[in-house]
Amino acid sequence: MKSAFKIFVYASVVLLMSSCVSQKKFTETEQKRLQCEEELAAIKGENHDLTADNTELKSRLEKLNKDFQRLISDTIRLGQDLRDLQTDYNKLNLSYTELLELAGKSEAGSKAEIQKIMAELQSSQEKLIRKQDSLRVLEEELESKQQKMMELQRILAQKDSIVNALQRKVSQALLGFEGKGLSIEIRNGKVYVSLEESLLFRSGSWEVNERGISALQKLSEVLAANPDINVLIEGHTDNVPYRGSGQVKDNWDLSVMRATAIVKIITRNSGVHPSRLTAAGRSEYAPIATNSSSEGRAKNRRTEIILTPKLDELFQIIETH
Repeated sequence: MKSAFKIFVYASVVLLMSSCVSQKKFTETEQKRLQCEEELAAIKGENHDLTADNTELKSRLEKLNKDFQRLISDTIRLGQDLRDLQTDYNKLNLSYTELLELAGKSEAGSKAEIQKIMAELQSSQEKLIRKQDSLRVLEEELESKQQKMMELQRILAQKDSIVNALQRKVSQALLGFEGKGLSIEIRNGKVYVSLEESLLFRSGSWEVNERGISALQKLSEVLAANPDINVLIEGHTDNVPYRGSGQVKDNWDLSVMRATAIVKIITRNSGVHPSRLTAAGRSEYAPIATNSSSEGRAKNRRTEIILTPKLDELFQIIETH
């Protein structure tokens, strides 16, 4: 009887301890879940701010292009105005010369005729002076516009040269990866490094695999050596719904987490300051292929790393003119 009682007590203690351990694990798991959700919320907030910054940059670039086109139009208009004004000036100058000749011939004429001619001469002279002043102002304005346009063209050409050189450097650094889930191209004055899902992640995961880490480390070395390059990292998915139950619930969350995971790997390189990087999730809404086939969906499941030379000098020129 005592033996049975001891067994009962022992079993009860074990059961109680097991219950305590399970409760402890549950509490720890719940705390981790809450922490992950807080981190995801923070990442989403940062992503929203960074997306806003990126939108502002695009807006400034659009303004730059419009200002440049307006500058070309203004230069053409000023050139035409200058030519028209020069023609008017030549006509006035000719009239002034003719009046002088007429005045010389009329020295013996009536006093009234001489006074009339002198009045016309004075009026023509005043018009000539005004035209000369207008010509000088137009010439100065035209010269200023031309200098500004030449400076913009110089910087834009320099930017294109930087982009081409950057593409070559990135291609050399990632030579072993091109054609194996990675492609590099120039679009809209930027270098696009596109990495397929298979190079970086398992399906549905945002943990970068070893091969992906190797590629990103090589890319980070190029970025560290080129500090005047801004980096936008965009996560993309296909249109197959992601059914998550933890902190990642849908394709928006997945694309953000993947972009953020890449940022964290690149910034392991101390030469790449985090302020240069922007992480953005695009979910399924920027496809490059049809989602109606497995091949198309595979192309859409990608990460794009977009490298852009800083345009501070260009914006400074625009804002100071």
